[in-house]
Amino acid sequence: MTTIAPYSKGQQLKITQQVPRLAREGGGTISATVEGTVVACEQRKTGSWYAHSKDHKLWLDSVTLKKADGELVVVNLDQHSHVEVVG
Repeated sequence: MTTIAPYSKGQQLKITQQVPRLAREGGGTISATVEGTVVACEQRKTGSWYAHSKDHKLWLDSVTLKKADGELVVVNLDQHSHVEVVG
């Protein structure tokens, strides 16, 4: 398992994710933002089957953040994720 790109433990990140809305729901996007300190940054195996990949499983890039209030949040990164290094 390889660690994903340039984020490391202790960094402060602000991650904004956008989810496209269907036309019948008015179109556009819905956004969610979370900010915190990186606890882990890795690729995680899902339970979904995916041909021609490691272990025939779908792997997702994920970042675990610890928010200011202590809450841990796991964010799966995709093409709709915007990651900003804070500070």
